[in-house]
Amino acid sequence: MDYPTKGADDSTTDANAPTAEYLYTLRPRADLMKLNELIRAFALQNALKYGGKANPGAVIGKVLSEHAELKDKIKELAKDVAAVIKDISKLKPDQQLAELQQLAPELLEEKKKEEKRELPDLENVHGAVKTAFPPEPSGSCHLGHIKGCLINYLYAKKYGGTFVLRWEDTNPELASKEFVDEITAGFKWIGLSWDEEIFISDTMPLLHKHCEKLLHSGHFYACTCEKEAISQSRMDGKDCTCRKRSITENLTLWNEMKAGKHDKGDLIIRYKNDMAHQNTVMRDPTMFRVVKANHWRQGTKYSAWPSYDFAAAFSDGAEGITHRIRSKEFELRAELQTTLQHLMGYKQTTITEQARFNLVGVESSKRKIREAINEGRLSGWDDPRLSTIAALRRRGFQPDAIKTFLFNLGITKHESTLTWDSIEAENRKVIDTIANRYFFIKDPIKVAIDGAPAYVATLHRHPAHPERGERHFSTHTGFWLQTSDIEQLTQKKLYRLMDCLNFTKTAKGYLYASRAHEDYKEKGEKIMHWLPASDDLFDVSVMMPDATTISGLGETTMNELKVNDVVQLERFGFCRVDRIDGKKIWFWYTHK
Repeated sequence: MDYPTKGADDSTTDANAPTAEYLYTLRPRADLMKLNELIRAFALQNALKYGGKANPGAVIGKVLSEHAELKDKIKELAKDVAAVIKDISKLKPDQQLAELQQLAPELLEEKKKEEKRELPDLENVHGAVKTAFPPEPSGSCHLGHIKGCLINYLYAKKYGGTFVLRWEDTNPELASKEFVDEITAGFKWIGLSWDEEIFISDTMPLLHKHCEKLLHSGHFYACTCEKEAISQSRMDGKDCTCRKRSITENLTLWNEMKAGKHDKGDLIIRYKNDMAHQNTVMRDPTMFRVVKANHWRQGTKYSAWPSYDFAAAFSDGAEGITHRIRSKEFELRAELQTTLQHLMGYKQTTITEQARFNLVGVESSKRKIREAINEGRLSGWDDPRLSTIAALRRRGFQPDAIKTFLFNLGITKHESTLTWDSIEAENRKVIDTIANRYFFIKDPIKVAIDGAPAYVATLHRHPAHPERGERHFSTHTGFWLQTSDIEQLTQKKLYRLMDCLNFTKTAKGYLYASRAHEDYKEKGEKIMHWLPASDDLFDVSVMMPDATTISGLGETTMNELKVNDVVQLERFGFCRVDRIDGKKIWFWYTHK
C-alpha cells in the first residue's frame, strides 16, 4: 500500500514524531519521513477503532506488514510507536479523525467486518405497515424531531409500507403556514418523503362527530369549573360536580361551544373516567377546549378544538396507522390514547417509545425558544446556538451526516446528553472531501519581510484533489499575518509562510531567510498561513456557534465562491457561505 506524505506545508513541527535514527542507514531521508507518517497513520487508525487508545502491538504489526526489513530493529520501532501513541492519545477522537483524513484518508475505508446496523423488527406486524410523524407547525423542528420523522420513515420503507406526514395544527394560536413551509422544506432537504400528507384541522367535522357520539354515550361531559379547581381536583382524585350533568345538558353546552358562545377557559369537554386512577393522565382529561383565533388554514370556522390526546388517538385510528415510534415523554399518555381509540371504534396503534437526547448547552423547548426569540435573546429559529433544521442547514451541516448521526443513536428508552463532537465527526466525514481550502486571516496585522523576492506562490484548492486546480498568490515583501501568530514569534527562530518562504524575527523586524521547505524541516518552529499585501482581498465576517462574529481578510480566490458553498478556512475551520456582496463575504462557522 502506498501512503502519501503530507504536503510540504500541511503540517506543524514534528516535535513528537519518532526520530527513527536507527533507519538512517537503511533508507534515504525522503523514505524516513514517509515511515514516520506511516507509524502515525496506523496509530491514528487503530485509536479510532478502539475509543481513542491505540494498541502498540497492532500498530507495530501494521508497520511491519509494509516494512518487513524492520523486524531486525523491532526494539527501536516499538519505542517510536510508543512515542506516537502517547502523543495522539492527547487528541480528542474528532481531532484524531481530522488528522487521519488529512494524512491517509484511505485508511478510513478499512473497516472492521461488522453486522450492518439495522432497525429492530417491529412488534405486532400483521399485514401492511403504516407509520406517521406528526409535527406541530409552531416552530422549526430540531434534531429530536428529525430523528422521530426519520425512524418512522425508515420503518415504513423497511416493511414496504406507507409513511404519513400528519400536521398537528389544532392550536390556531400557534400553527402557521410559515412553519409548515419551513418544516416541509427541511424534511425534503434531509432526504425524507411521504406517501400521504394530512392536516388534522381538515378533519374537524369528524372530530366533532366523534365527540358528540361520546357525549351521547355518557363517556364525555361538559365542565365549567375554573382551571385551578380542575387541577386541584385531579391532583386530589376527587370528582368534579360537572360530572353529574345530564347528557342533554352536556350536548347543549357542546353545541354552544361549537357556535362560539363561550370564551376560552369558560368551558371544556372532559372524558369521564376514574378520578382515583393511578395514572393521573387518566383522571378526567380535557378532550375539547375553546380557542377563538384565526387559523391559518380554517379561518374562524371553528371555536371548539381538540386536545392533543383526542386528536392523536383519532388520527392514528382514522388513518389506519399501525405503528408509531415517538418520544418517551408521551409514555403515560399511551393508555389514554389507546382507550380513546377503543371508544371511537378504531384498531389500536402499536406505539414504541424512544428516549429524548439532549445536546449540551442547546435549548430544544419550542416554548422557550419562542420566548427567547420574542425577547431578542435569540436571533430566530436559525440562531447558530440551536439544533433546529434551519440552524444546522445555515451552519453547513450536511443531510447525510445528520441522518447517519441520528440513525446511529438507535432506539432506546435511556435518555442521553451528547456534545456536538458526535455530529461534527459525522459531518466532517462528508464535507472534508468536498470543501476546498482557502486562506482567512482573522485579526490581521500587516508586516514587511525584508529581502523577500517577488514570487508567485501556488497552492492546491484541495490537497487530496489536485484536479480541482490551484490558487496563485503574487507576493513580494508585504504580508498579512494573524495577530496571534505574530505574538508567538521570538527572535532568531526560523518560521515559514505556508508554501511560500522562510523568515526570522530580528530586533528590527522580519528578515527573509530562504524559500526551500527543506531548510524549515531542519530547524523550523512554526508554519503559518498568510495573505499577500493586496488591495484585492475580501472583507470576511464569520458567524460563530456562540453567535459572536469574527472578522478578517480572505484570499482573492474567494471570488469563485457562491452562497451555500462549504469550504475550509485553513487553520480555522469549515464554514458555509451565507452571503456575498461585492468584496464582502459572510460565512457561518460549521466546526473544526
